[in-house]
Amino acid sequence: MEKQELLKNVGKRIQEIRNNKGLTQVELVGKINGEIDTTNISRIEAGRTNPTIFTLYRISEALEVKLSDLLDIKQEQ
Repeated sequence: MEKQELLKNVGKRIQEIRNNKGLTQVELVGKINGEIDTTNISRIEAGRTNPTIFTLYRISEALEVKLSDLLDIKQEQ
């Protein structure tokens, strides 16, 4: 899997979980511990930026899911 495809898949997964919990991007940002802005969440969900593991961890905490749930994407074998 190419880097860009991986970033898009992780972003889609974050967006899917956020939507399933009925949260907007602004509401998600409000739940994240530490400074992060809505444009950064937008870029992550669109796969336009490579978030750090710590950023993904903070997102998982805000979404109340395990970090591994954000990375639960289908891989071609």
